[in-house]
Amino acid sequence: MSDTKPFSGLTALVTGASRGIGAAAAVSFAAHGADVLIHYNSEEAGAKAALDGVRAHGVQGELLRADLSTMDGVHALTHALAGRGIDILINNAGSLIRRTRVLEFTEELWSQVMTLNLTSAFFIAQAVLPGMVERKSGCIVNISSVAARNGGGLGALAYSSAKAALSTMTKGMAKEFAPQGIRVNAVSPGTIDTNFHRVFSTEQMLNNVKAATPAGRLGSSEETADVIVFLCTDAARFIHGQVIEVNGGFLMV
Repeated sequence: MSDTKPFSGLTALVTGASRGIGAAAAVSFAAHGADVLIHYNSEEAGAKAALDGVRAHGVQGELLRADLSTMDGVHALTHALAGRGIDILINNAGSLIRRTRVLEFTEELWSQVMTLNLTSAFFIAQAVLPGMVERKSGCIVNISSVAARNGGGLGALAYSSAKAALSTMTKGMAKEFAPQGIRVNAVSPGTIDTNFHRVFSTEQMLNNVKAATPAGRLGSSEETADVIVFLCTDAARFIHGQVIEVNGGFLMV
């Protein structure tokens, strides 16, 4: 990227941006000139730290709070976006919520996982797309997961199913909106060294991943954010409907 501020004058919305990949992406977009809306749910301290990181680059930043595991929360966020011009949308919010075996799932938990990881991304995209269509430009990057391809670990079936659907949704949206100047892609992280895996993975699980990864280590949030940002630049202007795997060679497709 030869232009160090390719997003000057643009506004990016990053969901789930209080830590990890979302926070790294928010700060990276700011470093490249974008004003950034930082969505979060419960991690207010992390969201404020991300906001400080955004503003440190001399751009505008704002916090938006909503629980995207419920439709009430999805509606609250989409209503807060009314009248705003969103040029870049990063649908990053997501979680296992908790590892659960198939026979132990409740309807409520299934709905929460699906709403957080899939349904919220669809309706947030639906909320910002009219403005993109009007401007004949815009970028959406959905954050999928390697679990979308391999089914994830035990207890992650709902999460992996939602992420697989998100990858497919990416392709469908790309087909519909590419003629209108809008690019829709996805990034599929492998095992990234974030709080997600400190909560949901054991040390043995992470060691097994490292051993199976040609790069010999876990990825970082910043490495993943670099790919997200790249997909929104003109350097990626002919990339549509792709799911980019970022996993150190753990899964090659």
